[in-house]
Amino acid sequence: MAFLWSNYAIYTILYTTMNKFSLLLFIGIVGVFVGIVYLTQQGSFKNVLSAQQTPSLPANANTLQLISQLPHQQDNQTVQPVTPTITQTFGVAEQPRASYSATIKTTKGDIVLTLDAQDAPNTVQNFITKAKSGYYNGLIFHRVEDWVIQGGDPKGNGTGGGLMQTELNQVPFTTGSLGMARGQNIQVSNDSQFFITKSDASWLNGQYTNFGQVTSGMDVVNKIQIGDKILGITVE
Repeated sequence: MAFLWSNYAIYTILYTTMNKFSLLLFIGIVGVFVGIVYLTQQGSFKNVLSAQQTPSLPANANTLQLISQLPHQQDNQTVQPVTPTITQTFGVAEQPRASYSATIKTTKGDIVLTLDAQDAPNTVQNFITKAKSGYYNGLIFHRVEDWVIQGGDPKGNGTGGGLMQTELNQVPFTTGSLGMARGQNIQVSNDSQFFITKSDASWLNGQYTNFGQVTSGMDVVNKIQIGDKILGITVE
């Protein structure tokens, strides 16, 4: 009887202890679950607040866009067309005559020319202005071929000089003709590079500005080599 009673007491204690442990375990699990739910809801609530406070970006936010001009600015401004500028550097003090006499002094001798101001007035005045200012002094003949010599380039390689309007005329390019160099645009000529033909060059007729003719010194023209210098140009 004592043995049974002792066993009953042990079982009672164990049962009570297990019930308390289970209860505590259940409470702990419930507490953990409630905590997880609480934290999750808090995070969602914060995200909602953040979404409400942060403005949403448009779909093209990462696209570079130019700022349009304001309407009143557009009304007050007129778009001006861009046109190429041709530098006009000609001009002499006296009234232009029908012709002038010019002498190109070179290291091989003098070349005397008549400048035709009647058929190419602007080109002649430009040439005279440069000659009188000493522009050509010390420049070289950078191109020499069997039919032509060319000089007057401030860079000495055929790439220098400014621009001016081509003055096309009906004067033929014969032996000793004086012309202005140009690029592909027939309307625009170089304002400093000139050439002298050593023989007839009819293919140049009506294509280049013809503004003079050698009257003396063709032997000098034929002696010119690349690198020979222009010592100066005088005009009468």
